[in-house]
Amino acid sequence: MRKLISALLYTALMGLANTGHADVAAAEAMREGDMRKLIFHSAPMESSGVTFMGEDGQEMTLADYQGKHIVLNFWATWCAPCRHEMPHLSALQDAMGGDDMEVVTIATGRNPLPGMQRFLAEIEVDNLPLHTDARQNLARSLGVLGLPVTIIIDPEGNEIGRMQGDADWSGENAMSILRTLIGSEE
Repeated sequence: MRKLISALLYTALMGLANTGHADVAAAEAMREGDMRKLIFHSAPMESSGVTFMGEDGQEMTLADYQGKHIVLNFWATWCAPCRHEMPHLSALQDAMGGDDMEVVTIATGRNPLPGMQRFLAEIEVDNLPLHTDARQNLARSLGVLGLPVTIIIDPEGNEIGRMQGDADWSGENAMSILRTLIGSEE
């Protein structure tokens, strides 16, 4: 009898431990249009502890955002697809940014602050951070090849999904996917 109770308890706890993974599977099944490029990992992957420069000039790490989902976007001022994607990321931040989720943008490579400010002003984006990864240390540590790249990080700081290329992050499909992921943590 004791073995049966232990087995049932173990099975119940395993079910609870995999709830977030099941919701990742549900989110993956929802992908349409641009979001078909969003690849979810079969298991969460450890993120990076490499520092980058915050817009206030202070060093930061992704751990500074722990406790919320992060839509982490790597971009550059010379990147045409980034110019197309940034307004969508801005709209996503307006619609869903807050205690549970935040859009975090990091310009990687040589992107002088005046050029970054001009880039965002030209596309009328004023709600995304001007973080930088000038030496591309963070981008390299995360295996970022080409731009833009968007990485979804869970509240524990693990990478759960990634997209290469630009997308409409403000579309209903993208927001539904993110609501499904965020809902899995509540």
